[in-house]
Amino acid sequence: MNLSHNSLLGTLPSEVGNLKNLNEIDFSNNMISSEIPDSLSECQSLVYLSLSTNIIQGTIPVSLGTLRGLFRLDLSHNNLSGTIPETLARLSGISSLDLSFNKLQGIVPIDGVFQNATRVLITGNDDLCGGIPELKLPPCLNTTTKKSHHKVAIIVSICSGCVFLTLLFALSILHQKSHKATTIDLQRSILSEQYVRISFAELVTATNGFASENLIGAGSFGSVYKGKMTVNDQDAVVAVKVLNLMQRGASQSFVAECNTLRCARHRNLVKILTVCSSIDFQGRDFKALVFEFLPNGNLDQWVHQHTMKEDGEQKSLELIARLHIAIDVAASLDYLHQHKPAPIVHCDLKPSNVLLDCDMVAHVGDFGLARFLHQDKDESSGWESIRGSIGYAAPGILLFYLF
Repeated sequence: MNLSHNSLLGTLPSEVGNLKNLNEIDFSNNMISSEIPDSLSECQSLVYLSLSTNIIQGTIPVSLGTLRGLFRLDLSHNNLSGTIPETLARLSGISSLDLSFNKLQGIVPIDGVFQNATRVLITGNDDLCGGIPELKLPPCLNTTTKKSHHKVAIIVSICSGCVFLTLLFALSILHQKSHKATTIDLQRSILSEQYVRISFAELVTATNGFASENLIGAGSFGSVYKGKMTVNDQDAVVAVKVLNLMQRGASQSFVAECNTLRCARHRNLVKILTVCSSIDFQGRDFKALVFEFLPNGNLDQWVHQHTMKEDGEQKSLELIARLHIAIDVAASLDYLHQHKPAPIVHCDLKPSNVLLDCDMVAHVGDFGLARFLHQDKDESSGWESIRGSIGYAAPGILLFYLF
């Protein structure tokens, strides 16, 4: 039963629980404002349930955790509040649980489906805490700790007020100097976020002198090499993107990619480890970005270039894998287009820029042409139209490409 993308108003009737033989229910992209009825748990044949992009209120029913055969549950982009029920963790067979962009709060479970960060989406819920480390949520504080922190905050605020006038003068000087920022300033700001410092010589060693056997890709602005190096006291395999600074626009590409990856954090975006802006052994400018290495190559190789296994057998993408890749790419675009304070437009989305990790999870990369769209009164309406077109068209185009 697919009633998505209509203008349905009002409540979800409790009689929906009488539809016991339905496999799929989709009420997404409407204007439903009621709470989720407990009777949905009576639909024991459900495989897919989507209530996303409505204005549904209230809490997530505990009874949803009894849907044993559920493969995908999407409650994203609503006004759901309260805590995540522990019963949802029992949905061990679920492939995708999307609770993102609600008003959920409290502790995220750490067992069941919540043990795998690739299956759970909870971004956009600012008051959630705990969970497994891969979800990168803040730790939960007990009541005693909160009171203690509140007292400390009051003391700090009082002390800060005493020196506020002095700081105003210093800040005004810093503001004047900010207009003279250079690419080196950009690298320092990135490193201040505790990215590891790395030199040109270390990258030469990591890639065996940028040897041809370590070359894993080449694009308009540079080449990518596989390398081995130590990151945070651990051995890691990395992908080093070396910019061809003789190419027109390469320096601007470096700055654009740094600006984007510095503030963008999503499980379906390629993770940057550090950057290097230095000079080589001949005294020439050298710029490179170091990324987490994704061993399964890019989507274009899988679909068109007939990737081979080590035993010589041709690799292929199964139907469900293609669907998961399309969902991953759509999730990354949704994150970029909803980015605050300014939406991000990728500008170069194509199969060769969709990389796959060891679990075949898709990660969008190559942000050299990306740009931030700063909204003002004259631009905001135009951007909403552009964002809507890109948001719906890009995943559709990718689905056409995959299938």
